[in-house]
Amino acid sequence: MILQPLVPVDGALPGPVLTEIAALYATNHAFFELSGDFPDPDRITVEQVAASLADELAHDGAEVLLARSAGRLVGMAATLARHPDPASEDPDPWIGLLLIDATAHRVGYGRAVTALVEDRFRAAGRTGVRIAVLDNNPKALAFWQSQGYAPLRQAKDRERGRDCTVLRKPLDQPLDQ
Repeated sequence: MILQPLVPVDGALPGPVLTEIAALYATNHAFFELSGDFPDPDRITVEQVAASLADELAHDGAEVLLARSAGRLVGMAATLARHPDPASEDPDPWIGLLLIDATAHRVGYGRAVTALVEDRFRAAGRTGVRIAVLDNNPKALAFWQSQGYAPLRQAKDRERGRDCTVLRKPLDQPLDQ
């Protein structure tokens, strides 16, 4: 599996890649029903995905990483080098979103993408990573805890004020595969 940063070309995201990402989003309608990120999770458009990605990339230190296996887009991760609130004293980078093709859940892509993201942060000298998981998504909470993330606190997410659990994982050593 390879992880590639999504890079705008002449200030725009490439159309064919956006189409692939929109298809990835569309497989995850159950997640988007929980999150409320799109008005109709059963009809996510390329334009909506482009706007969502632009919002992700607008944060200083943000990166969208595309995960490919055998050339096929199987997932993506949106990361932040630091907490988006400049007043925050949080020293850790964040995983803002991990999205795996729902037709390929439970085959190890989520674990593999998570490990690659952690390795990138570890290589950059970071000592921990955080994620906020929506409280109405117990499967996601169970996944992150199985990857070694421990709950730190309850919070409201910055975008929509949804209840979530903030988790952290120390990055002192790679997760045993």
